[in-house]
Amino acid sequence: MVPRYARPQMTALWEPEAKYRIWFEIEAHATQKLADLGVVPPSAAKALWDWWATNPAIDVAAIDAIEAVTKHDVIAFLDWVAREVGEEARFMHQGMTSSDVLDTTLSVQLARASDILLADLDALLAAIKTRAEEHKYTPTIGRSHGIHAEPVTFGLKLAEAYAEFTRCRARLVAARAEIATCAISGAVGTFANVDPAVEAYVAEQLGLEIEPVSTQVIPRDRHAMYFATLGVIASSIERLAVEIRHLQRTEVLEAEEYFSPGQKGSSAMPHKRNPILTENLTGLARVVRAAVTPALENVALWHERDISHSSVERYIGPDATITLDFALARLTGVVEKLLVYPARMEKNMNRMGGLIHSQRVLLALTQAGLTRDESYRLVQRNAMKVWESDGALSLLDLLKADADVAAALTPEQLEEKFDLAYHFKHVDTIFARVFG
Repeated sequence: MVPRYARPQMTALWEPEAKYRIWFEIEAHATQKLADLGVVPPSAAKALWDWWATNPAIDVAAIDAIEAVTKHDVIAFLDWVAREVGEEARFMHQGMTSSDVLDTTLSVQLARASDILLADLDALLAAIKTRAEEHKYTPTIGRSHGIHAEPVTFGLKLAEAYAEFTRCRARLVAARAEIATCAISGAVGTFANVDPAVEAYVAEQLGLEIEPVSTQVIPRDRHAMYFATLGVIASSIERLAVEIRHLQRTEVLEAEEYFSPGQKGSSAMPHKRNPILTENLTGLARVVRAAVTPALENVALWHERDISHSSVERYIGPDATITLDFALARLTGVVEKLLVYPARMEKNMNRMGGLIHSQRVLLALTQAGLTRDESYRLVQRNAMKVWESDGALSLLDLLKADADVAAALTPEQLEEKFDLAYHFKHVDTIFARVFG
């Protein structure tokens, strides 16, 4: 985790003290249920909760010192709690194994991280919707292969992003549900030394579902799906970021990141206004996606368990969620403050002499009785003259002067095919599909 790209709420979720507090809750809830079942005395659970009620600080340094000797993090934690609570603490962890604590804690952390990320997505969606409605009918050129194609609106570009992030949100909801499982099943997952009722109770208290069968660990296909979902969200972030980066190029300059008073774009060139935020988002998306392959490789553990996944998850759990949280918030800010230049969009759209209307002429010629191949050839031979003139010539003028075209279409019919509004007649339909 790099502090530069981290926000406090998500970062706090992964701090050692936060982790140890979840560990304690798992152990205390399990002890409570064991007491209800008559396996341990009620005084054991009471002692734990009474101590907890004093809101003690977790002495991370003391636990680390014990772990330096035991070389086992869960044992170090249990030893420290025992020192703090006293004799009754000996009933903690009855029938449980370390993975019961570690895996259930990771489920809690990833579920809580999901809630933060879902709120982030909601904020981003709201920002995109606002700007999409603002520019619903702002004409701009659509590009394929980076080349002018046909007119769209800037609102449609943003509506597309809204629909994509809506899908991202739905995937994250599903991934949260899949990851939020609890395993308190003991060594190799057979419940030999801990009643399944304990697992059910702990799961209920922590807002989790029970893991139907948990070997000695929660199956890592769940985690693989979770981090894959984060990777897809990161890719969607990058997609919108790259669009903005292209639109900010000097030759295009149809939109750009907000440039604040006093901001400097280059140490050498005072004129520069660079798309630094969206470039940063491209980089951050790579970091989040970097967690996907290790998460997939974690699925194939040996037999009932090994710990090859553990070191990986200590990295990717915090790094992927913290980075994605920051990236979503940054993209929301970019969208909210994005500078949009309709006049430049219009200028760019018109700079190639009306080539963007070529398809309408092609279709009109076919409807006038020409073959498609002949129609294509007639339009293309005029379009290439405009292309090679860098837009100095007018496609409409050339078509009117082309005898073969004029034999099929009147000047008035040709002029009608260059009507920009024609391309936007279904904008309302698309917006209704996207926004409801």
